[in-house]
Amino acid sequence: MWNLFSEAAGKVVVWGLILGAGLPALFALGVRSMVLANNPDGARQVGVSAPVPPVLNRVIGMACFVVVVAAVALGIAVIVAAGLGQEVSFEHGYPTLVSKS
Repeated sequence: MWNLFSEAAGKVVVWGLILGAGLPALFALGVRSMVLANNPDGARQVGVSAPVPPVLNRVIGMACFVVVVAAVALGIAVIVAAGLGQEVSFEHGYPTLVSKS
């Protein structure tokens, strides 16, 4: 019984760190990259010794935002699917709604 509890608690902790702390941290990284892309001289003010080119900062920021938006959209899809009596399936490599069997 203790094994089952510790395994389940471990999964909750891992997913909590990924979704609970990971997504906000990724969003913060995207915001910081966009700020540095729009103000490259500000990199010296925040203590970055070798600033990344503004174009690369913008690409990093947009990639972070895309991952965060995709995770939120997937979460909404799972909630909506459960409300419709369906589930989200990744059989074809991308998420689709299928009837629960």
